[in-house]
Amino acid sequence: MPAPDRTAAGHRVYEDHHLRRLVFVRRGRQLGFSLDEIRALLDLAQPGRRACGDVKKLAAMHLDEVRAKIADLRRLETILSDTIRKCDGQADAPACPVLDLLEADAVASS
Repeated sequence: MPAPDRTAAGHRVYEDHHLRRLVFVRRGRQLGFSLDEIRALLDLAQPGRRACGDVKKLAAMHLDEVRAKIADLRRLETILSDTIRKCDGQADAPACPVLDLLEADAVASS
């Protein structure tokens, strides 16, 4: 992003185009786009560079990533829900299903 002008006192002076770009970046991050993806979208948003097909391709790739994350989160929800349901909250730590699950994942990762 181009640096904004500064006043004589050194304060930044943001113009409308700076604010629009900042809002664009913030909204892109809220939607889960990476900074590289946002740079590509900003480049495509420049006058004379609008290529809806390219934007659609980027958005479709991002949607595939979002859907994969949702599927992972659903699997995680099921695993955690099942594990919590098995735990009566009364057992000592060596017999705790939640800790067993975490330990099993730690062993599998190493």
